[in-house]
Amino acid sequence: MPAKGPRSARLSPKWLTIVGIGEDGVAGLGDEAKRRIAEAEVVFGGKRHMALMASLVKGEARSWPSPFDAEMRDVLTLKGKNVCVLASGDPFFHGVGVTLARKVKPDEMLVLPAPSSLSLAASRLGWALQEVETVSLHGHSIDLIRPLLHPGARILALTSDGDAPAAIARLLDELGFGPSQLTIFEALGGPDEKRRSARADAFDPKDINPLNVLALEIEQTADARVLPLTAGLADHLFEHDGQITKREIRAITLSALAPRRGELLWDIGAGSGSIGIEWMLAHPSTRAIAIEADSERAARIARNAAHCGVPGLVVVEGSAPKALAKLETPDAIFIGGGGSDAGVLDKAIKALRAGGRLVANAVTLEMEALLLDQHTRRGGDLTRIALTRAAPVGSMQAWRPAMPVMQWSWVKP
Repeated sequence: MPAKGPRSARLSPKWLTIVGIGEDGVAGLGDEAKRRIAEAEVVFGGKRHMALMASLVKGEARSWPSPFDAEMRDVLTLKGKNVCVLASGDPFFHGVGVTLARKVKPDEMLVLPAPSSLSLAASRLGWALQEVETVSLHGHSIDLIRPLLHPGARILALTSDGDAPAAIARLLDELGFGPSQLTIFEALGGPDEKRRSARADAFDPKDINPLNVLALEIEQTADARVLPLTAGLADHLFEHDGQITKREIRAITLSALAPRRGELLWDIGAGSGSIGIEWMLAHPSTRAIAIEADSERAARIARNAAHCGVPGLVVVEGSAPKALAKLETPDAIFIGGGGSDAGVLDKAIKALRAGGRLVANAVTLEMEALLLDQHTRRGGDLTRIALTRAAPVGSMQAWRPAMPVMQWSWVKP
């Protein structure tokens, strides 16, 4: 009897096949993909997928439930059977393959991708994908595009429906990017493929196919609302009532908080939300929870988050420390400068994960005393930040000092 190879002995049966399909349907599939679909006992997919593959499906055809089950219970209960899932384009580019990979081991599935719609759009335009900004607005707020709006940028956006291109064009025009060129690709890769272009400030295409991809070439006017890539955005980019960590202090604070991919921040006493917003702007994977007791400020934080392109910032209206109960464990915590409640600081320190960072700013003597005590007990770094700005004095200019800020930064052992 021939000895089994070490890999074949370890691998689990590939009971699940994920096939990416394009608008050209069966014609665009390879032989292996056709065979896998035809041999499957059960085939899952959307109604459009099922219609495109109707000639190949021999087993039981099941359309996805509505609402969509992100837990994939129907698929997982069939483990051990020959199951096929149909997906659009590349299943691992904002597709169902990503969802399934959270539940199914890689060695239990075979994935046969097709080109993504963004790959097809880039090929039609002659754009290098590695030099293009990409964003999925499918099922998401179009505000996500705001941080990408820089002059000269090229953006490929997945959209939700036929109304999205016009809504995006209006947003660009409102933000001072009216001269930008928008190209709509409809039903890419299929017999009904169409391409139309228009400026954002003169957008008039009608009856746009819900299956569309939007390509944007960004041009700005003199007053365009550009969100710079550095920490410390200008204060005027935030709506506030004076309760805001000022630009220079914010830049120093973000440096101390040191955002890392996938991390969660608690912004306690968030005020305008500027710290949490800039934390989330550092990388698309970062998350933040803004805790604010004042209802008007809480509503303002949500508006600021949307206007700065991070609509996913979570706002918790309530007073700390009570409002901190049951929140997800943070990787970093920021406490603003006006507080003096030792209970808030103690609760924050207890909640922070091991290795997490805490940064607290003090502008009052009472808060300074708390931070001095914590520094004595726990260590960390103390910094005093003093800013002086030129301001008019009669017909001349003189230096006016801002309130100094004491900053304590600490890493939990």
